[in-house]
Amino acid sequence: QALDLQRPIDKRVYKGTQPTCHDFNQFTAGAETLALLVGFSAGQVQYLDLAKKDSAGRLFNEERLIDKSKVTLVKWLPDTERLFLASHASGHLYLYDSEQPCGATSPQYTLVTQGEGFRVFSCKSKTPRNPLLKWAVGSGPLNEFAFSPDGRSLACVSQDGVLRVFHFSSMLLQGMMRSYFGGLLCVCWSPDGRYVVTGGEDDLVTVWSFAEGCVVARGHGHKSWVNAVAFDPFTPPPPPPPDGQGDGHGDSPEDPPSVTYRFGSAGQDTQFCLWDLTEDEPPPGPPPPSLAGLPRSLSRSNSLPQPGGGPQMSPRVPPVLSVGRFATLTLRDPRGVAEKEHKRYHSLGNISRGGGGNAEKAAPQSGAGSRGGSLDMAKVLGTALCPRLHEVPLLEPLVCKKIAQERLTVLLFLEDCIVTACQEGLICTWARPG
Repeated sequence: QALDLQRPIDKRVYKGTQPTCHDFNQFTAGAETLALLVGFSAGQVQYLDLAKKDSAGRLFNEERLIDKSKVTLVKWLPDTERLFLASHASGHLYLYDSEQPCGATSPQYTLVTQGEGFRVFSCKSKTPRNPLLKWAVGSGPLNEFAFSPDGRSLACVSQDGVLRVFHFSSMLLQGMMRSYFGGLLCVCWSPDGRYVVTGGEDDLVTVWSFAEGCVVARGHGHKSWVNAVAFDPFTPPPPPPPDGQGDGHGDSPEDPPSVTYRFGSAGQDTQFCLWDLTEDEPPPGPPPPSLAGLPRSLSRSNSLPQPGGGPQMSPRVPPVLSVGRFATLTLRDPRGVAEKEHKRYHSLGNISRGGGGNAEKAAPQSGAGSRGGSLDMAKVLGTALCPRLHEVPLLEPLVCKKIAQERLTVLLFLEDCIVTACQEGLICTWARPG
């Protein structure tokens, strides 16, 4: 049908509560059905079918017997018709069946499983009712969660500054990571499910390896909290070099293949940053002892140099990770690189030694109370859960641009454009670079 682009398909005005999040069911979406979930500031979740002009829809947690706090995110489970998750500012996550009722009394729960910083409960009821399951995750609000591309794992970020990754069906913890300081606000997976990127109140983007269970890089470019992170699934990888034609600059056929990921971040500083992450396959055998032993493609990578150089690195971090297995692909004149890197190195070095920024000073005190499973920062800083700034490569953004007057809250990569939205309610589409 020809759509009238001057008029909205649907418009609703809510009184007494504000919509805070929404999600369309992409699995069932079609001409006959368009299932939409809307979460609200008072804790309710509304189900609407916009194709059926079902004006009232269904309300879950209508009497706020399940949870009285703001809904921070609603998401349909991947490839399912009826199941969805809702996270709340209470730190709880609930699994709902859109076809089941909620019940007229407060739900009673039984403990199913528990682990470090989380507990999972099921609903005690003779007949099926919502919520089917309840997770209590960390301490403080549960800000965002994201399913892995295969739908098997669930990454959650909380105000306690911890990323927790669960195997969804078994409800077991697969890995965790702590922010540099402050809460974590956003999370996303790489399209192949190998990496998880988070952003938050430490002004950094952090790249965590799902396979290795550790932080592998941090991105330093924002001047305020990072509200949204997203991978770009449409960026083509760089073309391989012609067969057998090495030019002596590290493009020889013996070089290990490299994989390039691109992701973006948007922050309260009104800036949009675009990052390239180039992963060179590590050479077989034990990691090399110093920069001199690295393959040319690794030693060439232009992530920021680490204070202290190669051989004096912290023994806690495998050398192959900390010398720039991850690099930004910045297109710039090779002349003057050393000078630029040198200046950057000093400013970042000051931060990492506690001389020039509030990062290292703030880190030990932040989140020191370990109530309900939050990690004591004084014990965590400098470990695999939260390496110090100089212990992992620091990425610099490929693009960093002020694109709004108000703090940015939404970032989406589509095939033909990039979409952002800000606190003022302006939605913008941007041409892709190049």
